[in-house]
Amino acid sequence: MLTKEHSIVDYKSGKVIPDRLDRKSHGHYLQYAEQMLEVYRRGTGKTRRELHQRVRRILENEADCPSRRMDAFCKLLDDVSLYDRDRGHKAAALRRKVFRRAAPFFPLVQQVDRLFDHSEAQVKAEIAKSMKTSWEEIDRRLFTDIFEFHRLMEFQGYPDAAGLLSRYNVAQVQAALYRAVDMTVWVNRDFKTVLRYAKLARLMHTIKPGSGGGYVIRFDGPVSVLRHTRRYGVALAKFLPALIACKDWRMFARISSGRKGWTNALELSHRDGLKSHLPALGDFDSDLEKAFAEKWGEEKREGWFLLREGEILHKGQKVFFPDFLLSHEDGRKVHFEIIGFWTPEYLQQKIDTLRVFAEYDILTAVAESIAQQLPELPGKVIHFKNALRLKDVLDCLQ
Repeated sequence: MLTKEHSIVDYKSGKVIPDRLDRKSHGHYLQYAEQMLEVYRRGTGKTRRELHQRVRRILENEADCPSRRMDAFCKLLDDVSLYDRDRGHKAAALRRKVFRRAAPFFPLVQQVDRLFDHSEAQVKAEIAKSMKTSWEEIDRRLFTDIFEFHRLMEFQGYPDAAGLLSRYNVAQVQAALYRAVDMTVWVNRDFKTVLRYAKLARLMHTIKPGSGGGYVIRFDGPVSVLRHTRRYGVALAKFLPALIACKDWRMFARISSGRKGWTNALELSHRDGLKSHLPALGDFDSDLEKAFAEKWGEEKREGWFLLREGEILHKGQKVFFPDFLLSHEDGRKVHFEIIGFWTPEYLQQKIDTLRVFAEYDILTAVAESIAQQLPELPGKVIHFKNALRLKDVLDCLQ
């Protein structure tokens, strides 16, 4: 991610507008992005400073490219690069050895004359010979403990030039979130994914049903919870790409202005066209769930409709996402959870969750291969071999 030094934002009518490259105004940046990627693709063995200088040369004649934007591109390219770094303070020890051997010949010159008769090239060759290596190898390792002189070992890259520009747009929004007071997200789909990534980011949150359907999730930010530390702001920023990868959501964040009691608004939704670098999300967690949903179809069966992750159950910070919600036309609701072939740790976690939410009407389908390993579960339980049968589920509902 970018740091606050790379952040470029505009403020208009109380709103925070992060820097963004769009096709209409910045279509020519695709060419720049391809050139920058090529610098890194061909940059193996080059120092970080050399690579940054070449990136700057690509952008230096672009009128609409502030210095911070250049630095931001360098940071994003470095983020997907592996550099050779000093291990065990070997570089400092090597410098002491080389400088001690070179000291008697000081000063060194490019070309000897009557006053200075010690050639730099000759002395370097003699030092390398005495150390039984080449000067190129010594030069490669001499300053590996200095950030600017790290040498590129591998460039993992971006899928293409558009991918780099997309990553830049998201990264600028992330940087704007570092000073977030709080964030509110309205989610109509992918509830499970949003909450899963929120938990991975260790975000404190509260959930309530939305007035128009879906759920409203509120995340407290660094200024309100942990005073002026940015650690929680970084967590909010890390969560953002996961949110962008989801469908049908909108976000509102209050950003501290630095003046006590004054905030600005940052608004975003799935309609803004930002693209996440995270892989596309599947509709189902397992083939079992997918196969069952396809068998059921979209029509009602004996008055029951099947909804994928139709409702979130929560108690404080404890959240449960049943795989399906079975909703009857007369208003009855039954949560449906499928337990297939999983690890012992997953099974224990699932058992603990079912016990916490035992007060709800939950129907659990358990694979016969693991049924004997499980204790008695709360609610109704049905067993299946390799695939769930609709008749078994409907009989249990009746």
